[in-house]
Amino acid sequence: MKKIPVIAVVGPTASGKTSLSINIAKKFRGQVVSADSMQIYEKMDIATAKPTLDEMQGIKHHLIGFQPIDKKFSVAEYVGLANDCIEKIHNEGALPVVAGGTGLYIDSLLQNIQFSKEENNSEIRNELTALFDEKGAEYMLEALREIDPETAERLHLKDKIRIIRALEIYKVTGKTMTEQKILSREEESPYEVLYIGINYRDRNVLYDRINRRVDIMLENGLLEEAKDFYNTSSDTTACQAIGYKELAPYFKGENQLSECVEKLKQETRRYAKRQLTWFRKNENINWVYPDDYENEAEMYNDVYKLINDFTGGKQ
Repeated sequence: MKKIPVIAVVGPTASGKTSLSINIAKKFRGQVVSADSMQIYEKMDIATAKPTLDEMQGIKHHLIGFQPIDKKFSVAEYVGLANDCIEKIHNEGALPVVAGGTGLYIDSLLQNIQFSKEENNSEIRNELTALFDEKGAEYMLEALREIDPETAERLHLKDKIRIIRALEIYKVTGKTMTEQKILSREEESPYEVLYIGINYRDRNVLYDRINRRVDIMLENGLLEEAKDFYNTSSDTTACQAIGYKELAPYFKGENQLSECVEKLKQETRRYAKRQLTWFRKNENINWVYPDDYENEAEMYNDVYKLINDFTGGKQ
């Protein structure tokens, strides 16, 4: 069976993935499938930088804003939904453009990582959650590092759900998440993927873009959105969204707003560094750097050439 061609637009937050993916979709008659673990949620519009209708420029987007914030959502569920979207887009004669910064979603989807129901055990997960709350993140990440150093290296201390998930898989199956991924890749991916990564030679340019984006978010109503979320949120994956938890101390009266905003910018910059660390391990990514070009149009033309070569000019 012939593989489905897919364009994957990846990179750190605030790098320009949304604009690039939309322009690719316009040029090659495509539709965008979001690969952002926070843009899936309802209402969380400003903090997650969801593209507005104007920004979408008439391009159809999938898997944005469909999940209630009080419902848990797994990588396996994302992969199932995204596979359906890609198949539907392809059957319509359009080009699927997967765009986002959640490396785990992108790898799991495009590398065809299989998920087994046997890996899930709510009782063990609850025990690990209680232990995490008792012992703390450093203790749990170190416990993971002893059995699965590769997965531990990819995770941050704030990745509570993923640390617990990796330990759960090992306790239930006797195999680490790394081993499970290797085994799950034995079934070939149904996709032929062209990876396009967007980044900046000068890291300070990216950091300036991040800082400006936070300022614009605040102008657009982030504070009000975060306050609503703070008053209604529960302990779900959505609570990890950068943009809400950093502002919580302001709502509690514990910190000044300026301190919280600076913390938000700092955490977003750190998140961008973690994203880049993840994506740099993928040797198939074709990196483009906007600061190599005099203008955006020149960069887009180079990207379009890559896609033309990839599709053979058929799209």
